[in-house]
Amino acid sequence: MNAKTTRVTLYTASGCSHCQRARQYLRQCHIRFGEQDISRSARALKAFQRWGGRTVPLLLIGETPIAGFDQRRIVKTLRDAGFDV
Repeated sequence: MNAKTTRVTLYTASGCSHCQRARQYLRQCHIRFGEQDISRSARALKAFQRWGGRTVPLLLIGETPIAGFDQRRIVKTLRDAGFDV
C-alpha cells in the first residue's frame, strides 16, 4: 500500500463518542479521510454493512476495516499503508 493512494474512510453515527475520538485522532495525525455517517445516509449504511460493520466507528484503511477505536491497531495499519504516524 501507498499513503498517497490509500483511501481512508471513517464510518460514524450521530452521538457516538468513540467516533469523535477516532475523528480527532485522525485529524491530530494529519490523515486525510472521508467520513460517512451511517445514521444519516442509507448509502453509507449499505457500504458499512458490506465491510462487515456491526459497530461504529468503523475505520477503513485501504481494504482493511478496523471496528471500534483501537488506536494501536489503527497506528499499525496506517504505518503498514505507508502513512507517517
